[in-house]
Amino acid sequence: QVTLVESGGGSVQAGGSLRLSCAASGYTFYRAHCMGWFRQAPGKEREGVVIIDSADTPSYADSVKGRFTITKDNAKKTLYLQMNSLKAEDTAMYYCAADPFGHVYRRKCTFNNTMDYWGKGTLVTVSS
Repeated sequence: QVTLVESGGGSVQAGGSLRLSCAASGYTFYRAHCMGWFRQAPGKEREGVVIIDSADTPSYADSVKGRFTITKDNAKKTLYLQMNSLKAEDTAMYYCAADPFGHVYRRKCTFNNTMDYWGKGTLVTVSS
């Protein structure tokens, strides 16, 4: 059974930093086809923040480039999102998502990829 559990959200002032964590289980973490972070702000649609493919190549949304960094700790089976220079518009519920077996279906790891598994989210609030 695949599970994703996020942590690390909280309240921070604009310009501050937070690190989100996503503990994964139920699949071979380092070989996952596609994983990533998504967010949903109040009243808005969910959007992709960053995804990372099986070669550990990340793709960032333009809005977070240069400020956010995704990393993987294969030994801990944990995905991280380091968020620096936070802005009020970064306020949202942040979700970890995974498509561990997408290669079987020849899916591409993009923001439009079908992510089969989602965590429950962690709330990030940035005050200006």
